[in-house]
Amino acid sequence: MAPIQPMDDDREPRRRAKAIRYAVPVAAAGVAAATIGLVPALASAGSPDLPKITAEELIAKVAASDTQTISGSVRISTDFGLPALLTGATGAGGPFGGGGGGGRGDSSADPKEQLTELLAGSHTLRVAADGPQRQKVSIVRNAAEYSLIHNGDEVWAYDSGSNQAYHLTGLPQEAQGKGGHEVPEGWPATPQEAAKKILDAADDSSTVTVDGTARIAGRDAYQLVVTPKATDSTVGSIRIGVDAGTGVPLKFTLAPRGGGKAIVDVAFTKVDFSRPAASTFDFTPPKGAEVTTEKAGEKAGEKAGEKAGEKADAKAEREAREEFGDLGGPDALEGLDVLGKGWDSIAELKLPPEALNESPSKGGEKAPGLGGQGLLGTFGKEVKGDFGTGTVVSTRLVNALITDSGKVYVGTVTQDALIKAADAAAR
Repeated sequence: MAPIQPMDDDREPRRRAKAIRYAVPVAAAGVAAATIGLVPALASAGSPDLPKITAEELIAKVAASDTQTISGSVRISTDFGLPALLTGATGAGGPFGGGGGGGRGDSSADPKEQLTELLAGSHTLRVAADGPQRQKVSIVRNAAEYSLIHNGDEVWAYDSGSNQAYHLTGLPQEAQGKGGHEVPEGWPATPQEAAKKILDAADDSSTVTVDGTARIAGRDAYQLVVTPKATDSTVGSIRIGVDAGTGVPLKFTLAPRGGGKAIVDVAFTKVDFSRPAASTFDFTPPKGAEVTTEKAGEKAGEKAGEKAGEKADAKAEREAREEFGDLGGPDALEGLDVLGKGWDSIAELKLPPEALNESPSKGGEKAPGLGGQGLLGTFGKEVKGDFGTGTVVSTRLVNALITDSGKVYVGTVTQDALIKAADAAAR
């Protein structure tokens, strides 16, 4: 059958974004532009037995869902195929933080130090929400728990393992519905957030079908499957379990094109749509807890009259130079461009020469560059083409090619697609 075109209604499609961003451990700005072409498909008979529904109708049901209150348990598993050096699987921590390590004098309860651990492994979360101004997420561990609580104009975070707390106050009105700016932007902590990133776009680079029904967290659900048409994409399919009664996504699974274990699997194991008790979002630090307090837009310990943004930027740049040498600041990446569109989009950018070579570091020692003989050579592999020589760093979702001339090509595409793009640019 011919694809059903998205509804030409100002009330719906015009509100949907044209670009999607995956929360992956590679900065691939502008890479994951994903769109959806609707193919009529009826839900097949299965368990439970639910009324038939088309893919278009199910997407409309998700878009129309206005559920504001929810609580329950979520199981999240991620397997991007990252080296242990990056994920901290060796116990050394890794650059993504997590596990209560608080580096450089920061509180181990700071969300930046904790929530990024969701980028690897399996985790159990307890979640609760009461509208846009009250949310709570807790990471349940063997002998400890980490909780992040947003309540109106403040955010509390507490790491029971280290007995440290983080308190962000004075959230401006426009930020109060976003849970605070300190939560890693774009990372889906619930199936709803993950599904929204896919269903917020509508075009013809994917097909969408309804593939039967299922029981998820004790609820009847339809299974919506998004399949990219692009043959170069590393994404095989995305399966979204949609609650038949409320239209709320209960499960989100991103499978790689090559098969095997899911790259991202987020699912409710228990769910309740009634309003959580108000006390759920209250928090008082335990006796003896070390509390780090910040005001929105400022950093703890900031001197009067200093601009928070300038100080934070200066600190980040100084720490980066100490760790990796003079690789350049925020303006070091030049000429960002996006090649292609949809699922096989590739971001192209230019690294500064100093980023590729050894440079002076803290203590006068040489810091390794990012070139094939430097950091990337540790977990990448050398490739050659019309573009010259470069290094490919691969994960199960995002691949990146860094040429010896400093060009970078990155996307949710195959290694061959990156080499073809680099070759084409060199001609």
